[in-house]
Amino acid sequence: MRATQGRESVDPARTVALTRAGLRRLYGRRTSGGIGHIMRRTTNGSGMALLRTARAAALVVGLATVLAAGLGGCMVGPDFVPPADPPVTRYTREPLGNPTATDKVVTRQGGSADQNFIAGADVPGQWWTLFHSKALNRLVEEALANNPNLDAAQAALRIAQQNVEAQRGTLFPQVGFNGLGSRQKVPGGELQSPLNDQRQLFYSLYTPQVTVSFTPDVFGGNRRQIESLEAQAENQRFQLEAAYLSLTANVVLAAIQEASLRAQIDATKRVIQAQTEVLTLYNKQLSLGQIAGADVVVQQAALSVSMQLLPPLEKQLALQRNLLTALVGRLPSEEVTQTFTLASLRLPTRLPVSLPSHLVQQRPDVKAAEANVQQASALVGVAVANRLPQFNITANGGSSAVRIAQLASSAASFYGIVGTVAQPIFDAGTLFRRQRAAEETLDQAQAQYRAVVIGAFQNVADALRALQSDAQAVAAAAAAEKATSQSLDLIRKQYTAGAINSTQVLIAQQSYLSAIVTSAGARANQYADTAALFQALGGGWWNRNDVRPPKPERDPAPFL
Repeated sequence: MRATQGRESVDPARTVALTRAGLRRLYGRRTSGGIGHIMRRTTNGSGMALLRTARAAALVVGLATVLAAGLGGCMVGPDFVPPADPPVTRYTREPLGNPTATDKVVTRQGGSADQNFIAGADVPGQWWTLFHSKALNRLVEEALANNPNLDAAQAALRIAQQNVEAQRGTLFPQVGFNGLGSRQKVPGGELQSPLNDQRQLFYSLYTPQVTVSFTPDVFGGNRRQIESLEAQAENQRFQLEAAYLSLTANVVLAAIQEASLRAQIDATKRVIQAQTEVLTLYNKQLSLGQIAGADVVVQQAALSVSMQLLPPLEKQLALQRNLLTALVGRLPSEEVTQTFTLASLRLPTRLPVSLPSHLVQQRPDVKAAEANVQQASALVGVAVANRLPQFNITANGGSSAVRIAQLASSAASFYGIVGTVAQPIFDAGTLFRRQRAAEETLDQAQAQYRAVVIGAFQNVADALRALQSDAQAVAAAAAAEKATSQSLDLIRKQYTAGAINSTQVLIAQQSYLSAIVTSAGARANQYADTAALFQALGGGWWNRNDVRPPKPERDPAPFL
């Protein structure tokens, strides 16, 4: 396009080369009135210069607005369509019944082992409260407030959101200002230009100008890039929800594991105490000559084996306490005060089971994978747009003079508008291969999405199957614990009466130890699998009301 400078069409390059004397001939000599007089003389010219600059900028902005409006619906590349829900009506091959113990066992660790599946029921946002433990509720709340991994996930979401807003700026004209002030000397003597005053070799030059540039999004490349970043922000949003769900589930599972370890330690200590009492009795009988020394040795060996089980359990409990402390964002020396036993937890008896058609909308990992598909789809459009012509419009306007006061003169003003178009002709297939790579990335993201969906349904099915087995395992373990306890009492009486030998007592003790440890583990598994079901169903993040508000904007000029 043609560039126009002022009313006299002066070339900006020539203006820069002029000396002070030459510019005086163009703009007029200084009068006795000084700078103020010159300013008064050039008031009308200043208005015209500023008006021309404003018109040039307005022309580019207006043209940009028209192009943006006219081309708003033109975007190359595939339009993202959300994947369809899996065409299934249940999680397992056959309908599952409620996880009920056949003999209605009531255990001493916390109530009945019976549970009921409520098909189609919604998952509460604070599902851990269904265990009815105030200590657990406080611990989860502290973890949500202080866990650094959750803070990092929230920061990652804010980063993605800011990147989206930054990319939106490419849809608008970019306006800038720059000013140049220089003091220069021209060659003298024979090398001096005939335009220069031989008596004046030094001059100053001031050139302030405004620049406006705009890149029309003709084929939608920028808008596809924005779509990609929006999908990335959506992915980070669900990564945050996944981190939230993982944190709450880990706290609950850690508390359940602590309760299980405490039950096993308590059972082991009770067996050790019983074996110690028997060993004391054996020693008395040995001193009286009532039994052989071999009986004492066998009992001592059994006691040693039971005592050997205790340190590993205590070690696991200490590690579990450290885990709980870390999950709430504390250092190991600041250990949490809450402690957990199976008796302090109540098993949720009514378990919501979402419809299979709703699961893909409830699982954060599935929604994050869906966002990855949309991001990959948008990047295909970006790759296609990069192979097409790229347009740009640039305008600048300002003034150039040897004195600051003369910048307001209409003769000192200049402006220009330039339009460019660039089209790749030969790049050895680089852009085409990048497009093909983007298309393959889309195929990869779609396959990964299907894998995540299959894994989500598997998680739910596993939890449902596990809960059915847990109810039966708890019932069987409770029955075994009761039977071995009664058997041990009876054998002890028979041994005291001299009807049986010490070997049978030893066998009864080992059976009882195994039964009570198994019973505690079965009950803990039922609690853990219940928590796993809530996690597999998405954790009810859509029902949460404890989301932190975003940080306030502090930039006084966010548009810069």
